[in-house]
Amino acid sequence: MDKPEQPIDYNRPVAYDAEGRPLYAHPPIETPKVAKPKKRRSTDIIDKSITDAVKLKHERSQRVFPELDLNEGDYVISSVRRHPIGLVPAFTLGIVLITLSFTALFNYDLVVRLFQLTGSMADSSVAFWPITIFVIFVMLGEYVAYYVFSSNKFFVTNESVVHQIQTGLFSSGEQIVSLGNVEDASYTQNGIIQQLFNYGSIRVSTRGEDTIYRFTYVSDPKECVATLEGAIEHFKDCNKPC
Repeated sequence: MDKPEQPIDYNRPVAYDAEGRPLYAHPPIETPKVAKPKKRRSTDIIDKSITDAVKLKHERSQRVFPELDLNEGDYVISSVRRHPIGLVPAFTLGIVLITLSFTALFNYDLVVRLFQLTGSMADSSVAFWPITIFVIFVMLGEYVAYYVFSSNKFFVTNESVVHQIQTGLFSSGEQIVSLGNVEDASYTQNGIIQQLFNYGSIRVSTRGEDTIYRFTYVSDPKECVATLEGAIEHFKDCNKPC
């Protein structure tokens, strides 16, 4: 019978070289195989969900509306315009005050007789600077009214509704609602003035929290709501589960 093969002791020398140094038997050292890198397909490199047309619209929106922080593939569909009639009350008041101020300055003798002014108050040169300073403050107030009014903006993108709010010279905010969360969009035009000049308010309500967003003095609110509803429908169609 053949004897069972004894295991090799690799710690014992199996021979000696010419100089008497021991030689050992070691198991063959396997060279690890290096996996070849896989070639990436073109679909792994290019995100086909964002087409070239969408990229162009996104880049154009960034140039035209630099104040918006748009996501990649997000672009502006509509920038809602505010009707200038919203500035009429503030501008009318300012014009009246400035007109009265200059009228009083150039006809100061009548003011003196009307109010029976005496002493230094009866001198028109004394009243010049107070009236001038008052007119400057009125003009600054007109500018602030215009800045606040024009800084309130409403945008419809292919992904969301963006409402930029300016309530004062140093008070501002922003509301962003995904089109998928919009439950209802509507508009109102109250009175003959709004019908005649074709402006009104738009109203956007959301799901869940039941939050309502309003934007006033909107030019052609009916068209704005139609654009918003079209964007909502397109957004929901594109995000339907497969």
